[in-house]
Amino acid sequence: MINPLDTEFGTITDLIREHALNSPHQRALVQGERSLDYAGLDALMDQVACALQRDGFKAGDAIAICAGMSIEYAAVFLAALRIGVVVAPLAPGSGASSLQRMVSDAQARLVFTDTLGAESLGACGPDAIARIALDGSSVGRPLEGWLAQAGQKPSPVVVQAGWPFNIIYSSGTTGDPKGIVQSHGMRWSHVRRGAAYNYGSETVTILSTPLYSNTTLVVFFPTLSFGGTVVLMPKFDALGYLKLAQTHHATHTMLVPVQYQRLMSHPDFDQFDLSSFQVKFSTSAPFGAAIKADVLKRWPGALVEFYGMTEGGGTCILEAHAHPDKLHTVGRAAEGHDIRLIDDNGVEVGIGEAGEVVGNSGGMMTGYHRQPDKTREAEWFDPQGKRFIRTGDIGRFDTDGFLTLFDRKKDMLISGGFNVYPSDLEAVLRQHPAVFEAAVVGVPSVQWGETPVAFVVLHPGKSVPATELLAWANEQVGKTQRLSSVQYLDELPRSAIGKVLKRELRAAYTSA
Repeated sequence: MINPLDTEFGTITDLIREHALNSPHQRALVQGERSLDYAGLDALMDQVACALQRDGFKAGDAIAICAGMSIEYAAVFLAALRIGVVVAPLAPGSGASSLQRMVSDAQARLVFTDTLGAESLGACGPDAIARIALDGSSVGRPLEGWLAQAGQKPSPVVVQAGWPFNIIYSSGTTGDPKGIVQSHGMRWSHVRRGAAYNYGSETVTILSTPLYSNTTLVVFFPTLSFGGTVVLMPKFDALGYLKLAQTHHATHTMLVPVQYQRLMSHPDFDQFDLSSFQVKFSTSAPFGAAIKADVLKRWPGALVEFYGMTEGGGTCILEAHAHPDKLHTVGRAAEGHDIRLIDDNGVEVGIGEAGEVVGNSGGMMTGYHRQPDKTREAEWFDPQGKRFIRTGDIGRFDTDGFLTLFDRKKDMLISGGFNVYPSDLEAVLRQHPAVFEAAVVGVPSVQWGETPVAFVVLHPGKSVPATELLAWANEQVGKTQRLSSVQYLDELPRSAIGKVLKRELRAAYTSA
């Protein structure tokens, strides 16, 4: 059997074929009461790959998938990779006009969808692009009727490391989504990294974040590459997740911070047997030190936080269980990753100084799809010409090499000539016993240029007048950081992977 650690480059789909030959009845994918073993997954991938080739697809062509998480979604994604076809997984919640731009930008000639995805897609352009319905509904040609005959094998394709693997569209939390092209070589590096986290044939990974998100894929692909089982949870809820984890004796999971927050605050959390867990991962959004500490105290197994971007460039890793005194950080640069900090003039800053985080690694994106200007904006080159990707995050290294993040560069506001970091104010607000979560944004101010406004969600059953909370918070901060207003919400607007959509908060406040 192929060992990913022994091979500088290989393909995930070849590993799946190996598992189908050596462990055909091992479960690969589970969704509710349904499951697909490795033999079945490999065979279905061949049927999809043959159908794509029958329809004229060749290496480098693209398909789009706009659907909810499902076994069929996973199989189509993997099948396209087998023959070098590029996959553009799209978020159904993006809205019709945005999705149409993504389909056009990816130059996809075929869209795989379901009832959920089709509702958002609308009509993709004047010459409606052919659609395949993954759920067998009437939103497209049913998958079963489109598939090639069982037993057929696709024409072999020798996939190259530099070939595009997928086009991941950015969440658009700070602007229009951009297509991030990732290579097969980048994904292979994620697979090889998996050996450090106990992936193997006994692995059972629960995934409750969508398959169009890089957050999910960095765990999805290694699990299957090492012959483990992926349990798909299309819609997250805390109690349902806990039941699923106990039933399947889960060993691995990827959760975003807001999911950890909801799980740890569930009144029945401690009643569930989670002793099978070996490693829990988190990424995508700021992960509060207090929540990390609670996870370490009450949830068995290691806790690993990844900090990085879908664009790649560099990753920091915090093994929280090994460094309980560094929970306020996002860890140290991963092996082989070069993380640096630069000022507004593109000059490196020293240890203890704040600067924008830039990174270089073997896992960098090729570029933004068909947007060379945007690609250049995202790049920084050191004096020796080494290429880095700019993150837009502001951070500082301590003397041990651990990186503490302050805020997004675009989220930082200048009030009365002083830099104000919303994350500092959010941390203060979360210390109040009535506050469940908070987000701070800068809004226009005649007097100060910009001024910070807080949007707060209170703990269930807790109450405090907004004016009282405002006064309390402003007593805790410096004069230049004082909030101008506190607004209460039932919940913060978030993307599907838990990022707070601050542009929506800012727009709603200014329009009101």
